[in-house]
Amino acid sequence: MQWVQKRLQLKARPRGVHLVTREVLDAVPELAGLEVGILHLFIQHTSASLAINENADPDVRADLER
Repeated sequence: MQWVQKRLQLKARPRGVHLVTREVLDAVPELAGLEVGILHLFIQHTSASLAINENADPDVRADLER
């Protein structure tokens, strides 16, 4: 069984809904070779939150902004 642990620091952004998929994939290139697995993301900030949603419809992000 293979496992990878990385610490990633994202740049600060203004309030809103932001996609971080590309940054995570760039920081953890080992993900490209996996077909099955679990990714744990942790945000160490009191006023930030993490929502995992599909990105098929841009209306989803607009709905979350409301």
